[in-house]
Amino acid sequence: MRRLFSALAVTGFLLTSLPAVSWAQSLPGFTLFSGVKSENQLPFRLDFGGQTNAWDRYRLRIPAKKMKVAASEFVVSYPNYYKGKFDPKKIEVRVRDKKVALTEAKWDRENGVIMIYPQEPVPAGSNVEIVLSNVKNPAFGGIYYFNCYTVSPGDAAALRSYMGTWILSVS
Repeated sequence: MRRLFSALAVTGFLLTSLPAVSWAQSLPGFTLFSGVKSENQLPFRLDFGGQTNAWDRYRLRIPAKKMKVAASEFVVSYPNYYKGKFDPKKIEVRVRDKKVALTEAKWDRENGVIMIYPQEPVPAGSNVEIVLSNVKNPAFGGIYYFNCYTVSPGDAAALRSYMGTWILSVS
């Protein structure tokens, strides 16, 4: 009986002592009452756990099924109450795990928008990952809705197409 109790105690200790970071901010699971339909929720990963006032790397993913047309521009908007900081020099786009050359990446902090311009349009049907490195998370935790839009090549009016929303949690 003593061995069983010891084994249970050790197992319980090991399970509860695992860092919450490993479970907290991987791809989103089932979200209730977010206001965003499940088919519009995009997968993401916060590499360093989404801790307040800490440095992080955001991996914002767009599944191939969402990329119905090629994209010559990616626009990521975020709410005005998000007080984190981005490093435009540390923004990259990855397609099939390969870095895509960018013409420019701009952060418009006044309007809460990050604009990313690949040198060549990203083909339709591609799995895309927008990697934001050197992100300084906000000092206060919260839920932040990051929206993704694309612009198709040759779109004279430069109309943005909604791809979906990443629901990020900083705690």
